[in-house]
Amino acid sequence: MAVRRIELMLCTGTGCVAGGAFRIYETLEEEIKNQGLEKEVSVVITGCNGFCGQGPLLVVQPDEIFYGFLTPEDIPFLVQEHFLKGRPVKKLMFTPPEKKEPVPLLTEIPFFKKQILVALRNKGIIDPEKIDDYIARDGYTALEKVLTSMTPDDVVDEITHSGLRGRGGAGFPTGEKWKICMAEQKTPKYIICNCDEGDPGAYMDRSVFESDPHTVIEGMIIGAYAIGVSHAYIYVRTEYPLAIKRMDLAISHARDYGLLGNNILGTDFSFDLEIREGSGAFVCGEETSLIHSIEGKGPEPRQRPPFPVQLGIWDSPTVINNVETWANIPVIINRGAGWFSKIGTETSKGTKIFSLVGKINNTGLIEVPMGITLREVVYDIGGGIPDNKKLKAVQTGGPSGGCIPSSMIDVPIDYESLTEAGSMMGSGGMIVMDEDSCMVDVAKFFTQFTNDESCGKCTTCRDGSEVFLEILTNIQNGDGKEEDLEFLEELGNVIKDASMCGLGTTLPNPVLSTLKYFRDEYEAHIKE
Repeated sequence: MAVRRIELMLCTGTGCVAGGAFRIYETLEEEIKNQGLEKEVSVVITGCNGFCGQGPLLVVQPDEIFYGFLTPEDIPFLVQEHFLKGRPVKKLMFTPPEKKEPVPLLTEIPFFKKQILVALRNKGIIDPEKIDDYIARDGYTALEKVLTSMTPDDVVDEITHSGLRGRGGAGFPTGEKWKICMAEQKTPKYIICNCDEGDPGAYMDRSVFESDPHTVIEGMIIGAYAIGVSHAYIYVRTEYPLAIKRMDLAISHARDYGLLGNNILGTDFSFDLEIREGSGAFVCGEETSLIHSIEGKGPEPRQRPPFPVQLGIWDSPTVINNVETWANIPVIINRGAGWFSKIGTETSKGTKIFSLVGKINNTGLIEVPMGITLREVVYDIGGGIPDNKKLKAVQTGGPSGGCIPSSMIDVPIDYESLTEAGSMMGSGGMIVMDEDSCMVDVAKFFTQFTNDESCGKCTTCRDGSEVFLEILTNIQNGDGKEEDLEFLEELGNVIKDASMCGLGTTLPNPVLSTLKYFRDEYEAHIKE
């Protein structure tokens, strides 16, 4: 009789590692050996599972039993009870705040129910350090399809018809960007993966690198074939050591398998890429600043146009897409533009990854269809506000975004609706605030951050943010004046209109949105 194989999918994303996941791994291996269970039970290291608020965590497959908040001290009892005696341990299972009984199965946990996984399709179910695990999940079949049966024009048309828009924040149509670069006569051409990710509280790109690096590599190879590129760069902040380690290992494995380098899969197409580490300047999230950093120059933006697709790195045409955008490419090629475009809304196709943090019961990494409402994210996926407190606002788009009040909780999450509400999609940060949050404090926090991160090139951004910060500090300390509020609005609009790059043009959003929706809190600071 065949032995029933149990696999323990242990999350080793950065969050779980910080909670001791590697020590849990060692303890699991030791205890399984001590109990003589090596033939029945094995431990698989995975990347981020998504439910970060429950980490360190593991999922028992094929039964899909979910255990969270694990410590090394829990492991001997867990192994003996569940895997030796066949009695799942309820006290280590997830219990929703509104329920008294634990929910044993991952599929029954509300956090996972409304998600649709495209870019994150392999999260928590493969070992990111083994290329064979990725291949077993249809990895590199999209690349094979492209190189054996599609022309570059076919690939660009497929991405264009899918409606995929850049997931880095601006939302520019990906296929159009590729098409513009294709049309440029100058060579060589380059592509870049932007994994700078400097938003406070954001960890979408890092988690993709840590859980499924090959999907980004495959997406980039496909993009390189379509655009006519032989060399590319992955730009990642040096504060992401685990992400860098796993991406570097994935690149090495891809080379060993003939998926990078000369004559890929026996064709005439040759392509390779390299990692360039950034030192963590927030402004490097802007395309031209990122290019300057790779070139070894100071990370300052330049005037556009010309855009990078026309004049980019080394003065050559360059396509820059962020991690999530590249991760979508293999799925679109495999499943078709029609399949992808049916997800989402008329103008915002597909899914979007968010890091859901703040005053929320279920914090973590989520991937949801475009058009889902903030209410569904906060209450159905996020499990509502701790201690039954009232929702005050949700901030989207990182320090460049705005604060959407609870009165607009039914706003759909798409590019146009968020912009109309005074915020933006951004790269995917989502911070929830409860009734105790002071919106003046929130505005000052993000202004302080962008003030510190401004490269200083634009007078409006450099000096304007200083004045912003000074006035907000005065208001916070009770030294503000009523006329300060009109001046903040006037100054904010000037900074938006006159700054060169996206950092400056979006810098006023937290202040302007909180003034629009929470003006009474500013007035209370001034008058009371």
